[in-house]
Amino acid sequence: MKFSINREVLLHPLQLVSSVVERRQVQPVLSNLLMVANDGELSLTATDQEVELTVRISDVNIIDPGETTVPARKLVDICRSMSDSATLTISQESKKLSVGSGRFRSHLVTLPAIDFPNVETSEVGVQLKIDSMQLLKLLDKTSFAMAQQDVRIFFNGVLLDLDGSRIRMVATNGQRLATTQGDLETSHEATQIIIPRKGVNELVRLLNDSRLLGGSGKNDAVLWFTDNHLRVVIGQTELITKLIDGTYPDYTVAIPRENDKTCLVNRIEVRDALQRTAILSNETFRDVRLSLDELKLFVHTNNPLQEEAEEEVSIDFEGEDLVINFNVDYLLNVLAKIEGEQVKMEFSDEKSPCVLTDPEDSDSIFVVSSMKY
Repeated sequence: MKFSINREVLLHPLQLVSSVVERRQVQPVLSNLLMVANDGELSLTATDQEVELTVRISDVNIIDPGETTVPARKLVDICRSMSDSATLTISQESKKLSVGSGRFRSHLVTLPAIDFPNVETSEVGVQLKIDSMQLLKLLDKTSFAMAQQDVRIFFNGVLLDLDGSRIRMVATNGQRLATTQGDLETSHEATQIIIPRKGVNELVRLLNDSRLLGGSGKNDAVLWFTDNHLRVVIGQTELITKLIDGTYPDYTVAIPRENDKTCLVNRIEVRDALQRTAILSNETFRDVRLSLDELKLFVHTNNPLQEEAEEEVSIDFEGEDLVINFNVDYLLNVLAKIEGEQVKMEFSDEKSPCVLTDPEDSDSIFVVSSMKY
């Protein structure tokens, strides 16, 4: 194998795929990426056996086709150290990969391509085409609510709920829930899959990549999914992730429908008040007390050192006066995802969850459980 390529052309795809590689690996080959030069194209693949990411590069001069695996992070560091305009000559020499440019030469130890594991996918099931920016928005508004290493494995990911021409994403850790939905151009059979945390994070990172989307962001993502795997193709990039094996609970029962207390407040004002008062909240519980009456929202926090902070925010409130406690970070996470000028907060009593919505976005619903003492 031998090819030459501009450093700028190689570096960005190399950084993309290398993010999948875990620093600590039981199998040495998993610290490597698979490099295949063939048919006028260079492909780079990395995997941790749960997620597999491949980027194909066409702007490359292939002299001799071939394939090998090479230490991912070392190759990234070498390419990063080169000047922007450098042309790299890369070739396989026995069991080493030669990487050179100008007066620089390096030799990296390789492992056989045949030892590189692939995520084995089953027969293609449902196929879905969706605008990449729509997919990013759906994931961005929900993925923050995923659990981390919860024993209820279905909480450690995002539910993709497909029903006819509607697509819905849901995420929860049992204390907060985020759900949003959108329209599709075609109708599909009702299907649910659970995308694991790492798969979600890698997909969000790819969708956020302006270079991948050609700078315009107008690019379709094609999704194929079965009971076991999700495959996503965006431009020259392909992501395969295993799915969480489990049945997602009925999330609709976690959304209160009969709240009799409603608060309408400026999103920026309440966000800033929460951020300021949270500085002196309990570092362990991160609790904040909200007191609501007809004209104002009173925010109060304190900590074991007997430090405290408070602030008032003007609101439009309907219902009986209420005092309720929340994890302040959960509220701030939701307010960061609401884009409108105002936020609507609905309550039932001091022990029940709060429903937060954007009056200008009927597709998204957020639920935050109260803290009980």
